[in-house]
Amino acid sequence: MKHNNKYERPKIVKQVDGLMNKVGRPALNKPFDKIDNVPVDELISNFGSPLFVFSERTIRNRLNDAKNTFTIRYPDTVFAWSYKTNYLDAILSIMHQEGSLAEVVSEMEYEKARRLGVPGNKIIYNGPCKTRASLERALKEGALIQMDHLDEIAEVEEIAKSMDVKPSVSLRINLDAGIYPQWNRFGFNLESGMAIHAVKRIVLGGILKLTGIHCHIGTFILDPLAYKRAVEKIIAFEKELESKFNLKLTVLNMGGGFASSNTLMNQYLPGDQAAPSFAQYADAITAPLLSVQNSYSRKLILETGRAIIDDAGYLIATVIGTKRLVSGYKSIVIDAGLNLLITALWYKLQILPAQTYKGVVEDTVVYGPLCMNIDCMRDAIPLPDLQKGDKVVIKPVGAYCVTQSWQFIKLRPAVVLIGADGSVDLIRRAETLDDIISAEILPERFKS
Repeated sequence: MKHNNKYERPKIVKQVDGLMNKVGRPALNKPFDKIDNVPVDELISNFGSPLFVFSERTIRNRLNDAKNTFTIRYPDTVFAWSYKTNYLDAILSIMHQEGSLAEVVSEMEYEKARRLGVPGNKIIYNGPCKTRASLERALKEGALIQMDHLDEIAEVEEIAKSMDVKPSVSLRINLDAGIYPQWNRFGFNLESGMAIHAVKRIVLGGILKLTGIHCHIGTFILDPLAYKRAVEKIIAFEKELESKFNLKLTVLNMGGGFASSNTLMNQYLPGDQAAPSFAQYADAITAPLLSVQNSYSRKLILETGRAIIDDAGYLIATVIGTKRLVSGYKSIVIDAGLNLLITALWYKLQILPAQTYKGVVEDTVVYGPLCMNIDCMRDAIPLPDLQKGDKVVIKPVGAYCVTQSWQFIKLRPAVVLIGADGSVDLIRRAETLDDIISAEILPERFKS
């Protein structure tokens, strides 16, 4: 008798569907086959895959929720939309329709705001790298410039002097609010004395009028009390400025940094359970302001981005292929990767099947389409037995994914907006090769 002695390594697959753990059972009870009641299959059929999808209803609801929460506590609150979070014209138009100012950090973003009809006096010009030409335009059009370093102060003074104007400016500061690593790259540090030195420099110059303080303590802040500590330090700083320089500042800009429902890689609880509510952030920021006499003379500005737009964004992708890895894990390749979702490097993005499924749910490695080993969307996420052609919905991806996407190996896809009435508008078409090479110039000697 002939025996086949070839050894075959066993495949052991952990059965997770229905099992309980400290967090709960996997949330795969039914397919995520609709976005705002629009079928995923219909969206892909009309606009192709991959596809970014935004919900106008969610955007407006989130923004108005934030505005109402803060103005109930502190009426003189204004929101400014952080352009870098998402600067598609349709998204910007929604924000401005709802009354948001424009917070920009480059000449490109400034130009975007102006082309959309935002007047200069409704623009906050922030960032560490403002060109001279853009500063001249901002001063001419009445934008509020937030000073980041001494060289910028000197340049703005020089421009203002040549224009014979005395513009109002704001000073960006950084401080220890108990959030580490501390953001001390931007603006002037409070504890080291840099901030008071910068104020003295502006006062002695006699050309600029300091009217406000800007302090953005960090990003994805899960501790609302960090804002309370920051505001208390700023109030004490303002009292020092009033005592030493007779300055009465009228604007306090606390930037952004509010968390969304996303889940950080090192986070135990799901993001929707760990992220503070707008009310918690509002209580922390406004309580110290309300304790100050005549506090309503100070305008509060917030540049909240992620917490408003993140949950309004989705990406639909298609499974291109499947493979069992040598480790025993199942893997899938989808047509969207880090080129579109750079946030997958620090978030546990939800990846949900968009069609009914059967069989065992098992931990699956999800790879993107790039010919790069780092293009991994999730290194282990419970998924059913997805096959080539199946669709998945990835969320939340409304913040930074569109603005930070790039054309490495793959072109960028279309973006659609689902209106409150269920209508679907194309707000950015899919790119073509002509878009990519339109700025290139081929020397004559290379032409055949």
